[in-house]
Parts: sequence; structure tokens; C-alpha cells
Amino acid sequence: MKQKPHKDHLYIEALLKNDSRVLSKIYEKYSYKIVSYVRKNSGNSDDAQDIIQEVLVTIYHQAKEKNFILTCPFDAYFYLLCKRKWLNELKKRGNTRVTILDDDISITEEQEQQVEETEIFELQHQLFELKFKELGKKCQELLKTSFKIKSMEKVAKILGVTYGYARKKKSECMKKLTLLVKNSREYHQLK
Repeated sequence: MKQKPHKDHLYIEALLKNDSRVLSKIYEKYSYKIVSYVRKNSGNSDDAQDIIQEVLVTIYHQAKEKNFILTCPFDAYFYLLCKRKWLNELKKRGNTRVTILDDDISITEEQEQQVEETEIFELQHQLFELKFKELGKKCQELLKTSFKIKSMEKVAKILGVTYGYARKKKSECMKKLTLLVKNSREYHQLK
């Protein structure tokens, strides 16, 4: 059964439309809590702004690529994503003396599930980007062009190759990328 979007799904739609008015509202309403959390936990305001920006970009990509539907309040979802991203950042920095000052936000199972979906999406996206860079320049160029332009006839024309060659080469490049992803240690950790 398809779940009904929460009234806060308007924030997701605003991200997709790059609606600066609503994006400003997101910062106005929600950033102070994240800045406060990061500052209390070994960070500064710049760190918090970076985390907020990265999370918004991840949500945008997930909404665009996976037709993500928000089914819980944006506040808790966004806060939890930012909080976890900051904790991961602290781990990366090797900050072992972290005092996590928790908050009194109670998280529902639905919010937890939405956050996990977004985190998995982000990890998959990062893995794809990492493995994409391992492809040869010709494969990268062909795939990037075909992601932007859906018509393989136009892609072939732009790249100055035949339609048949472009289709065959795209298939080979996708196969190689898929193998790179599936044979990676990170892929098996995601499963």
C-alpha cells in the first residue's frame, strides 16, 4: 500500500523546483536546531552549514531519482539526517572524545525508516560516483551525455559516432560500471 505524503512534503517539492522562498523557510525554521547540536558536539557554525547543505543535496537527489515521498514531519526527518551525518563526520575526523549531547526529540519508527532510506540512497549514490570515476574517459563522456539526453540518436550525433556504436558502447560501459559496483567491498556492506 502506497503511503500518503505528509503535509511537509511541500519542502521536498520546493527542493525539486529550487524554490528559494521555501528553501529560505527551511533554513529559518530548522537550521538553528542543527547549528546548536553541532556546536554542542565538537563543531562550529560552518560545520553545521556544511552538514545542512549536504543533507539538502542528498534529499534533492533522492527525490529526483527515486521519487521520494516524505510521509513524516520534515523537522524530525531533517534533524535526524543532519545529526547522523555530523556523527559520521566526527568519526571520519577521528574525534574519539565526542560528548554526544542528545536531545529530547522522540523518533517514530516511520521517521527512522525514512532516514534509513535516505542514508542508504546517499551511500549508493556515493558508491556509484566513486566507481564511475574508475571508468575510462570515453565511457564517462558517453554515459554522462546519455544521462542528460535520453535520445541515443542525439547522443551519437553529439559525440560524433554512429547510432549503433553509441548503443553498443553504452551497453558495454553500463555493464562495466555495474561490475565495478557489484564487485566492490562497499556494495556488499550495503546489502
